[in-house]
Amino acid sequence: MPFEIIRNDITDLKVDVIVNSCDPNPVVGGGVDLMIHQKAGEKLLSSRQKRGVLRAGETFISDAYELKAKYVIHTVAPLWIDGLHNEEELLKKCYQNSLELAKSNDCSSLAFPLIATGSCSFPKDRALSIAIREIGSFLLKNEMDIYLVVFDKTSFVLSEKLFKNVKSYIDDNYAKELKTRYQIKRFRSPSFDNIEFGSVALKEDSLEELLDELDDSFSKTLLRLIDESGKKDSDIYKKANVDRKLFSKIRNNPDYQPSKKTALAFAMALELDP
Repeated sequence: MPFEIIRNDITDLKVDVIVNSCDPNPVVGGGVDLMIHQKAGEKLLSSRQKRGVLRAGETFISDAYELKAKYVIHTVAPLWIDGLHNEEELLKKCYQNSLELAKSNDCSSLAFPLIATGSCSFPKDRALSIAIREIGSFLLKNEMDIYLVVFDKTSFVLSEKLFKNVKSYIDDNYAKELKTRYQIKRFRSPSFDNIEFGSVALKEDSLEELLDELDDSFSKTLLRLIDESGKKDSDIYKKANVDRKLFSKIRNNPDYQPSKKTALAFAMALELDP
């Protein structure tokens, strides 16, 4: 079958090329972008830096280094605003340009994530319809084994409605575990030559180390994120199941060092998932 929708970790697929939905700037983003960079190794970031800034819909190809794939196609997804700013056309370009680039590099198999449905907030139903339509149009004239890799349950349920024989390789518990492991934070990583990550996933088992590397204190960063969320302080600390007394202590102490549990509670309350 030349086109399948599967539920899997895209970084584990042995195909000629996997598509990475990357940040416009040459930094490592969150979600799939981070997972791909972690498994590919530092050379992938070097390739991304040599290419420089990309605009929405643009693509380029690089080696996959330590991934099971041969190549990685990097494409910049459009940020969803309201559907009136050319978002759908730009998302179509992501698929069209990626497919043509794979074809020109003699790739016979390719795997896409569901582009733009993470931090870009593209509605999943629209994104899925665009993906299926563009891939289908390409396969009418070309031969290639193409996989659309969906991960979260919402996308999987949507794809099941369109395709009866969708394969599931990852159960809900594993998906939930990975989602918990990858929480967005900003920090500088010495393992990537102090390049600032754009939207970096936070591994639970190294949370304390990453907190130590934040440019601002935990207290200052937390208050800034609450302000950016547009919500009241009380909305966030109640959602994090933190009492007012502890929150007051955090607010008034710039040097406050949170426990792992408290930091994760605030990350989830702020909905910092990729």
